[in-house]
Amino acid sequence: QVQLVESGGGLVQAGDSLRLSCAASGRTFSSDTMAWFRQAPGKEREFVAVISWSATYYADSVKGRFTISRDNAKNTVYLQMNSLKPEDTAVYYCAARRGASLATIQNLFASWGQGTQVTVSS
Repeated sequence: QVQLVESGGGLVQAGDSLRLSCAASGRTFSSDTMAWFRQAPGKEREFVAVISWSATYYADSVKGRFTISRDNAKNTVYLQMNSLKPEDTAVYYCAARRGASLATIQNLFASWGQGTQVTVSS
């Protein structure tokens, strides 16, 4: 399995921007499907965004505000988050699965990072 380490979380105000990073190691990264999920306090973990090769897909709640991207040379996937809202407060997790697929179901992802906290104050 690939090892994933997230970074970039923090405390910001509503309307601010934040960029999360997820560094992958352990195998060739370029053909993996990478995704971001999040879990708010008291809620189940939910899908945020996925990237497979250059194709992307987003949850409706973040569409137009968040952008997922990847740098295969750096084995890193990013989540640029703009116009943050208090309801975006959550622990954000990076996930990986082999092969090309715009999967949104967390059970399809075999590798997970430890998560990074994002807190948006109003």
